[in-house]
Amino acid sequence: MVRIQEQNTWDKKEITIDQQGFDYAITLGEKEVSVANFSAFGTRHFDVKVKTNVDFAVEVPTSAESWLKYDSYKVELDRGIRPREVTVRFNWSINSQPNERIADVVFKPKREVELARQDNLLVTQGAAEPIEENTRSGDYAKTADLLRPGHADYTAYAKYHGFQDARGGGHFSGRITAALVAGGAIVLGALNRAGIDITTHIARCAGISDTPFALDDAAALAAQVSVLESRDEGFALLDASVEEPMKTAIRAAGSEGDSVGGILETAILGLPAGVGEPYFDSVESLISHMAFSVPAVKGIEFGTGFGFADLKGSEANDAFRMKGDSVVTATNHNAGINGGITNGMPVVFRTAVKPTPSIYKEQETVDYIAKQDAPLSIQGRHDPCIVPRAAIVQTCAAALAVGDLMTARYGTAWMERPTSYRREGL
Repeated sequence: MVRIQEQNTWDKKEITIDQQGFDYAITLGEKEVSVANFSAFGTRHFDVKVKTNVDFAVEVPTSAESWLKYDSYKVELDRGIRPREVTVRFNWSINSQPNERIADVVFKPKREVELARQDNLLVTQGAAEPIEENTRSGDYAKTADLLRPGHADYTAYAKYHGFQDARGGGHFSGRITAALVAGGAIVLGALNRAGIDITTHIARCAGISDTPFALDDAAALAAQVSVLESRDEGFALLDASVEEPMKTAIRAAGSEGDSVGGILETAILGLPAGVGEPYFDSVESLISHMAFSVPAVKGIEFGTGFGFADLKGSEANDAFRMKGDSVVTATNHNAGINGGITNGMPVVFRTAVKPTPSIYKEQETVDYIAKQDAPLSIQGRHDPCIVPRAAIVQTCAAALAVGDLMTARYGTAWMERPTSYRREGL
């Protein structure tokens, strides 16, 4: 209460002033958050803004503790009960189950106070994609005893003596590359954060060629990689005009009951010099090891590759030059590798992918149970060409090899400190 006396009349007046304070409250900037069932490593998190004037604890329901966690946070109430904003980061895990996940997260005061408002956080996560059930294993029963030319039926029998699975090619099938892509995709994210990029395009398919990678021009090669990464659909090609002719040639082979192969070309940019070993674990050795784990790959070359056979030493050697503080080469015939170890230039390699061996044309083979010659006419669903789909497989296989090479050279530093590990490793 304030008393006021007017000067002229000397009358006294009283004025009552009420000041409202802050009620205790915990409010959220966003009360509902939806997350995907999958995301790249390093992106599986979200932040929640909490406005509060009371210290609180985050309570995640027991049913969600396996997939939803939060980082440590600090509530600073240095202005009495004036509300302050706190950021709480939540981390979530991949949902591999066919059911949606729901978590009702409570922000509970650490002391007994009467809250004017208390917001909860509702977190929902989408269910995993359903597993494809459109299978036709019975298509293989009719020819189970017939060795398919080009397949591993005979070698599998020679090794496993009948315990192999002939349906779809078993573990010799291209289907096994799903695991390569799953694992490689995770490593690709880590490599990208470390400044290393891996990209594959279809160099040739069904006798039709794409623009080759600019092996001797690092800047032009980087621009080509950007073009490929900007394409969100269709074949992995630098020259979009050859896509339809390729598709036409593939369809033509399929309509004849036949199949076609091709060549995949992969570029690895950003690898520092000094990665790899001179003997068993050379860069070429490990990349080739992974490349040949893709069932249809039958050949590989790095840089000029088999073209070296027709060159002289003066033509094959890559002259060294200084570019600022960096050592570079004027050409890149050796694909950024000398003595099994990277020299800092782009690593470029190509693989030969054979035609799909399962074709509808009648072929001559052997009934290995009856031990007699027999004709073979296969049934089922078989691709006339796997080259377009194998591009991402080769990228991911290379990522696994490069991840191993980087770990052998830098330990975990390239993942934990992706922007500074190179300086530490000099």
